[in-house]
Amino acid sequence: MSDNIQVIKELYAAAEGRSLDLAKFISCFSKDSYVRNVPAGMEFRGEDIAMVASSMADAFPDVHREIFDIYATNDVVELAIRGTHEGALVTPAGTAPATGKAIDVPCCDVFQMKDGKVTSFHCYNAASILVQQLGLMGSVDTAEENSANLGRQADR
Repeated sequence: MSDNIQVIKELYAAAEGRSLDLAKFISCFSKDSYVRNVPAGMEFRGEDIAMVASSMADAFPDVHREIFDIYATNDVVELAIRGTHEGALVTPAGTAPATGKAIDVPCCDVFQMKDGKVTSFHCYNAASILVQQLGLMGSVDTAEENSANLGRQADR
């Protein structure tokens, strides 16, 4: 197994929901690296890269990435993101409160590596399938609406 494949596997293992290890996750990246969630149009750099793993673990405490294959180029991974939606999920359209529903989302991640570290990580997840599996089509509140709704619920 190449060193790059080992680093990628360590990165995924560190992002597992029940055993989340943000220090290990961050250690897989070079100093000037970035992560891009392509469907969400979001990019993370520096210490914010930890949010890639922590936000999924917050929303899906049992999140698991099942690797189907790592292709000969050693930097393209076909996988599925699986878990149960038990926490708030922050999306570009707003925050979705927990639904209790399970997800099984196809994904393809493309990595660029240098000297045993990730320099770029582009995640191409099937966001439309995620939204459909959670039953959120057209129902994600804006962040302001969600905060107001949570405030009203807390007052009850």
